[in-house]
Amino acid sequence: MDRISALRNVEDALADFEDGDASLGDVEDRVLGVLRTYATEFEDDGAAFRATGDPRVEGVVVVAESEDAARERVAERVDGDPEFGVERLV
Repeated sequence: MDRISALRNVEDALADFEDGDASLGDVEDRVLGVLRTYATEFEDDGAAFRATGDPRVEGVVVVAESEDAARERVAERVDGDPEFGVERLV
């Protein structure tokens, strides 16, 4: 998915919300799906990983080629040494 397609899909989701045809949760799911698709296609051999554990990184999603690389990318976003895990998103 290229950037223009991703933006159009997000705009479509927002328009559905504004028209009352989609709930906030539906829009969040659609936008998250667009972002994940765009991000995983942006990096060859990459996958999306979500951090769980330490509140400072809870829910952070990164694209990386491995679980170890994902942990490094998440850890770079915060000060200190947070305790957390990462799970691959499908």
